[in-house]
Amino acid sequence: ENSLQKTSTCSSVNPSGIFVSPYALNLSSFTKLIKRLQERHPEFSRDEIVEAVQEVRKSNKGVLSGLAISSIEEKTSAIL
Repeated sequence: ENSLQKTSTCSSVNPSGIFVSPYALNLSSFTKLIKRLQERHPEFSRDEIVEAVQEVRKSNKGVLSGLAISSIEEKTSAIL
């Protein structure tokens, strides 16, 4: 887990295989967001939650940066 939290300027892929730009949402924030959403919506799989977060990203001009995590969480919950 610690190796995932290191800052890097190169792009990376999160554990579910979804490409995450280092400029959009860092992995530790992404992981925290997914964990919070899994606790809030235990009836959905991790993959379904990640897909819903990607929908939020698409609806926000392809980026999550600039949105508060709580806002991303609310918008994702509305999709789920």
